[in-house]
Amino acid sequence: MSESNERPDALATRAIHGGQHHEPVTGAVMQPVFQTSTYAQTWPARHTGYEYSRTQNPTREALERCVASLEEGAEGIAFGSGLAATEAVLHLLPPGAHVICGDDVYGGTYRLFTKVMAHRNLRFTFVDLTGTPADDAIPADADLVWLESPTNPLLKVADIAAIAARCKAVGALLAVDNTFATPVFQRPLTLGADLVVHSTTKYLNGHSDVVGGVAVARTAALGERMHFIQNAVGAVCGPWDAFLVLRGIKTLAVRMARHQDNARQVVDWLVRHPEVKRVHYPMWEGDPGHAVASRQMSGFGGMISFVLDADLARAEKVCASTRLFTLAESLGGVESLIELPASMTHASVPEADRRARGIEDGLIRLSVGIEDVGDLLADLESAFAASRS
Repeated sequence: MSESNERPDALATRAIHGGQHHEPVTGAVMQPVFQTSTYAQTWPARHTGYEYSRTQNPTREALERCVASLEEGAEGIAFGSGLAATEAVLHLLPPGAHVICGDDVYGGTYRLFTKVMAHRNLRFTFVDLTGTPADDAIPADADLVWLESPTNPLLKVADIAAIAARCKAVGALLAVDNTFATPVFQRPLTLGADLVVHSTTKYLNGHSDVVGGVAVARTAALGERMHFIQNAVGAVCGPWDAFLVLRGIKTLAVRMARHQDNARQVVDWLVRHPEVKRVHYPMWEGDPGHAVASRQMSGFGGMISFVLDADLARAEKVCASTRLFTLAESLGGVESLIELPASMTHASVPEADRRARGIEDGLIRLSVGIEDVGDLLADLESAFAASRS
């Protein structure tokens, strides 16, 4: 952010400069990689602000400041993965706490909540936070609401401001996974959320060469609690990973614009295709969440889900027949990816629960990259044709 009396820097500027300073010894423009585990002290417990790299690392701190700037929060806290950041949020809660979670979430989040943290005396209730009024969806005994918006993989949109107001009324924390939208298109803290979480593996890094996560706290007090958990639990982001994410963020604004432009053309193609039953993309006018998305988002990136009018075998064949869309999990890289949630990213969700939540066998998720969109459309057309034989 600008430190002058002029207007605050725009997000595209903060993506390049936010929270970062020229290295004071050499004047290096890019934040150096501080590949060190410990730091010299001039006297017992007297140091320059750095003593051990689990606790403080200059490269990681630059990343934390940068993402906090993008999300307009007080403190960023970087972790070794998105799930590590998610677990750290749960460590804020007392034993017996009640967590309300959206019913359409990343399969790894569902697995963490139901297979790990539920055995640590936390109670989880899964609710449709996009189709149920906040006052009905969030009971008075809620301690935390965990929200994805847009959700994974159905891209449903929740009214973050309304949910934040209900959380404030009942004294619950609100944490929003903003991985899909990124701060380029949505900033939940400005809508009342207490915490924002990202898998930095995805759009923030953007090049499919890092695994990491970050949380951003709206207040300094909450950020201090999260930093304590980060240090105590130890699942920190390494300096090389922090460096790579910082480098990726510098092109975040321009990448997201291209992801969005390509995705909108792919959506137009899918909507007209006779073999597609349904398309999920919140900035498409026909999407059920479009009205809410238009209020709280300035756009959307490259994530599209659609339902093929076919059985599981045909959907699998489509996914296996592309040339440019790589069949792989993850998302948010410059390259396009395709996957089948029922057997890949959401396989940890029991089949009955998947079907009840709308994750059909024919549901295909695309992460549209920044390649030439004509080539991407030709690739999809070829895969559809190959799957018919």
